Amino acid sequence: MQGHSLNAEDRRMNAPRAGARPRPSVVAALGAAALFGLSVPASKALVAVTDPWLLAGLLYLGSGASLAAYRLAQYVLFGSHPGEARLGRREWPWLAAAIFSGGVIAPVLLMFGLSRVTASEGALLLNLEGVFTAVVAWIVFHEHVDRRIAGGMAAIAAGAMVLAWNPAEPVRLSGGAVVVAAACLGWAVDNNLTRKISASDPLQIAALKGLLAGGVNVGIAVTLGASIPGPSMLALAALVGLLTYGVSLVLFVRALRDLGAGRTSAYFSTAPFVGALIGVLVFREPVSVRLGVAAALMMIGLWMHISERHEHEHLHDALEHEHSHRHDEHHRHDHDASAPPGEPHSHRHAHERLLHTHSHYPDIHHRHGH
Repeated sequence: MQGHSLNAEDRRMNAPRAGARPRPSVVAALGAAALFGLSVPASKALVAVTDPWLLAGLLYLGSGASLAAYRLAQYVLFGSHPGEARLGRREWPWLAAAIFSGGVIAPVLLMFGLSRVTASEGALLLNLEGVFTAVVAWIVFHEHVDRRIAGGMAAIAAGAMVLAWNPAEPVRLSGGAVVVAAACLGWAVDNNLTRKISASDPLQIAALKGLLAGGVNVGIAVTLGASIPGPSMLALAALVGLLTYGVSLVLFVRALRDLGAGRTSAYFSTAPFVGALIGVLVFREPVSVRLGVAAALMMIGLWMHISERHEHEHLHDALEHEHSHRHDEHHRHDHDASAPPGEPHSHRHAHERLLHTHSHYPDIHHRHGH
């Protein structure tokens, strides 16, 4: 790299094996995708008997309350906080904006959109979230996106357009598809804002999102005249929300930390295929040529995303922050008596300047320019 002058102390040995992928984070992203993929057919069934706005709130509120109860039980039983960093004062504005975009606006749009499209169409349209996330990350937050990622985005977008086109109205798009796409844009903004705070405790982030966004949506729905369903429907909505929103979001935030917004969303783009498969198998929806072409284009785009490799010499500037970590190439620091024992653990620590070469992703330590 030109323009950097490092002394011998600044320059380190090689980093982790070149080409190695952060496998736990990839598994976390795929797990988040599989769980969220279940939300479309499940919500499609629930929205038939429940007000869409109220359902959006119940799903988030159920996830937030369940995750908060789990964290409370964890604290009571074990008497300590897990090895994750709590949200800091500077991170709350980012969380508030993410909750408004992805926890209030997007779920409501999705519920209304699902009432006008089939479950399999709605599921595959959710691939647009990954495309929009990468575009926002690239243009607004300057996350590195190369030609391969851009090509994958184009393939996924083409598949979504094939699916969204209404044969009965050749020059217009389906209104329901447009609403689902708007929901995807809301989540794309949410994803990039959440990336800014992904070093903090994923469960705390997911629980707060669920409680605050769910409470707001339920309150608005009831004010507008929606009726609270019976206990069995409430319990079902809470369970669906916990799995498809709550646990999925915890895994997604964990992946954001290591992969960045664009790459995590690429893995997350597998979610609609899970939903589409359930729509066909459970709801007996037809497998049309349009559906097949859209799925093929989206699979090509996804392959281009997940097969990407990015390696070059890069500089880490001095940095001080807090997050869950192990003592690897990027974490070679001393501890005082206040540091928690065992690994992974979380405490405030400093990074020295470091110049090295290895395969990497735009994680919380690799947000450099290109």
